[in-house]
Amino acid sequence: MADVTNNDSVKMAEGERSAEELKEKANKYFKEKDYENAIKYYTEALELNPDNAIYYSNRSLAYLRTECYGYALADATRALEIDKNYVKGYYRRATSNMALGKFKAALKDYETVVRVRPNDKDAKMKYQECNKIVKQKAFERAIASDELKKSVVDSLDIENMMIEDDYTGPKLEEGKVTLKFMKDMMDWFKEQKKLHRKCAYQILVQVKDVLSKLPSLVEITLKETEKITICGDTHGQYYDLLNIFQLNGVPSETNPYLFNGDFVDRGSFSVEVILTLFGFKLLYPDHFHLLRGNHETDNMNQMYGFEGEVKAKYTAQMFQLFSEVFQWLPLAQCINGKVLVMHGGLFSEDGVTLDDIRKIDRNRQPPDSGPMCDLLWSDPQPQNGRSISKRGVSCQFGPDVTERFLEQNKLQYIVRSHEVKSEGYEVTHSGKCITVFSAPNYCDQMGNKGAYIHLRGSDLKPEFHQFTAVPHPNVKPMAYANTLLQMGMM
Repeated sequence: MADVTNNDSVKMAEGERSAEELKEKANKYFKEKDYENAIKYYTEALELNPDNAIYYSNRSLAYLRTECYGYALADATRALEIDKNYVKGYYRRATSNMALGKFKAALKDYETVVRVRPNDKDAKMKYQECNKIVKQKAFERAIASDELKKSVVDSLDIENMMIEDDYTGPKLEEGKVTLKFMKDMMDWFKEQKKLHRKCAYQILVQVKDVLSKLPSLVEITLKETEKITICGDTHGQYYDLLNIFQLNGVPSETNPYLFNGDFVDRGSFSVEVILTLFGFKLLYPDHFHLLRGNHETDNMNQMYGFEGEVKAKYTAQMFQLFSEVFQWLPLAQCINGKVLVMHGGLFSEDGVTLDDIRKIDRNRQPPDSGPMCDLLWSDPQPQNGRSISKRGVSCQFGPDVTERFLEQNKLQYIVRSHEVKSEGYEVTHSGKCITVFSAPNYCDQMGNKGAYIHLRGSDLKPEFHQFTAVPHPNVKPMAYANTLLQMGMM
């Protein structure tokens, strides 16, 4: 009997030793920013030693870095189930909740750390910072519930905004966006100069008017001889956006584009990206298309930098107007009745039709579930059926879900974005689900290519074009992001 016990102890010790080796291997990959391999080896370590809170906590951070907030939250929670005194676990879980915009849940964990470590200045600072956000959110909700919520537009007197004599940058011509203005503005931004606030307000007020007249599902027809370029996430990477126009031509009536959401956040030139895209929308309203992404929302902008960037470059009032405009961005686009484009993906339940998408009342912050949430947040998965989302929002949908949806709606395939792909694009679900992502070397660290797609009216066959990142001025990604979130990602 003693021998058996000894053998078990030896085996356990060996298992723990090799689990430690796997963890060290995972740490090495993590340091090299190869998060996929880090996750792989943390997982293998956990298979050998499933009761190690540190392994869960480390994997949680790797999940945070790859935007799998749902998985990060689950790992942090598991770490705390194993060891409720593991302080790092509370920090990880708080960061996961912050990333998901669940500020009250995050506050609870910061509160616990402060209670356990009353003299920890860092813990106190994080608690106070999070508490500030929770209070601000409550205040915003109180104002929003006032039915007579006025638009920022009503309180602007753009006509009488003065453009100072020393401003030598681009101006709208008689209040209108022209091709010359667009070219001047892009060059001006390239030199890291700021568009006059009057011009920025003119663009925002006009684009709000244009977008608010569009349906939630935009339908376009390409003639035999026509083509459109579909781009995925650009995330404030302005110099890469300029590179797309360099490689593929500036937008025009004969060179139409569709940008599939997530124009802002993370990259620190989000203001430049969005004003450029909005400018082209005004110049070519029928040949330049924009769809909403999950980052064209208040929660994400508060965390991932766009709100901070607009406040730093302009004012809080201008951010409010951006927020109003984002709410009018359409949610999906159908090309020739055969190809459906959306930012995230398909739905948490079967039976959703194009007509259901048309009927979505989109002028709002997205709800936590339902078709609007799914269009912005869901992801494909290789296995059939649906599963809980790695992001903690919406779901993951399999090839059978895609097949049924396409069949019911007489479509050929879907194009979506929302996920970094090392090649800039990915074809899954037997060619029926295509991902395109247009922010190369995402956040200056992923090393991925960017891509865009050409679709021709003659055959609607996707043609992929890849490109690599170009240099940008030395302003780091996430420079304007929430400090708490940034620290939690460290």
